[in-house]
Amino acid sequence: MNLYEPYIQNERQRKLVERAGKLADVFSERGEEFDREDRFPYENFHDLRKSGYGTLSLPEEYGGEEISLYELVMIQERLATGDAATALSIGWHLGGLMELTETRAWDEQIFQDLCEEIVENNALINRAATEPATGSPTRGGLPQTKAVKTEEGWKVTGRKSFTSMARVLDYSLVSAVIGDTEEKGFFLVNHHVEGVSIEETWDTISMKGTGSDDLVLTDVHLPDSSLVERDSIPTEGNDLPKAWLLHIPACYIGVAIAARNYAIQFAKDYSPNSLPGPIKDVPEVQRKIGEIELELFKARQILYSVADKWVKEPDKRRDMAAELASVKHVVTNSAFQVVDTAMRVVGAKSLFRSNPMQRYYRDVRAGLHNPPMDDMVIGMLAKNALK
Repeated sequence: MNLYEPYIQNERQRKLVERAGKLADVFSERGEEFDREDRFPYENFHDLRKSGYGTLSLPEEYGGEEISLYELVMIQERLATGDAATALSIGWHLGGLMELTETRAWDEQIFQDLCEEIVENNALINRAATEPATGSPTRGGLPQTKAVKTEEGWKVTGRKSFTSMARVLDYSLVSAVIGDTEEKGFFLVNHHVEGVSIEETWDTISMKGTGSDDLVLTDVHLPDSSLVERDSIPTEGNDLPKAWLLHIPACYIGVAIAARNYAIQFAKDYSPNSLPGPIKDVPEVQRKIGEIELELFKARQILYSVADKWVKEPDKRRDMAAELASVKHVVTNSAFQVVDTAMRVVGAKSLFRSNPMQRYYRDVRAGLHNPPMDDMVIGMLAKNALK
């Protein structure tokens, strides 16, 4: 059964899924080696650049395909079945650009120049907002990174943590406090200028391949135009919830699908001599597989239906924050449950380093720590109910 067929609405989406699938199948073959050797997946990002994957969410007039949120969710889910860390990383690039494509919040010439750099040179970009002292920016802490006005423009100094794919980034959107104020701005920083460096601090048991190292900025001199967003200047669309963050649950449900596929194939192939045939004929194994299918159905229905609503009912977007947050909560927790159940099908063999199931288990656990976190979602829902 093609798991994507129920959600494909047209030929364009079919081709997008196939495009992501070709990359995912290659990434899947490399996943175990990268994980075992603690190597950053440079080859995966080379393939992403070569395929033009990073241009998909750019405006059509600037050389992109202007994919919708629904399409982003679909291709990211498929890509993550091959390598979750690579998918999550490129998802930040695609999602952030999707938001800018929809809102046009920046000076148009600066945005156009960035788009052309991405199309012509396959540049990669990510937001760098998390810091050791503040934690996730969704918690509301002011950054310690500081931007000081100079005659030529700005001088930015600070350190950012959790900078996914830092080693291959060409640009970062760096949050910083402006001067001696408490106003926050975002600065477009070219990684190839003096004062920008990467400190390889990423040492985790899950999502190893994101290479979410520290971005270190030491007296980085930037032009005036690098300040692309600031709190004191409202921009059109900045009051909308960040729907593109659905790339996060899409990634983790992709991990769950990979685990599901492995467990089903294992059940078909594994035939201990204590049984007359493979374990797929054992009622308890069938029950667990049925539970996996049900959990996946629930999670994917909410993921795709909310993404579809965002695309088709734009007048309702401002009121969708709770729905979008709920999707992340439900889907990432469901993904964790699917992987856990799949491991029960495979049994003790799933714990061997040579078995991909233990990597799926470690990777899917990271989803609980991506924004918005579970406690924030539950708190938001409670406040809305009690209004």
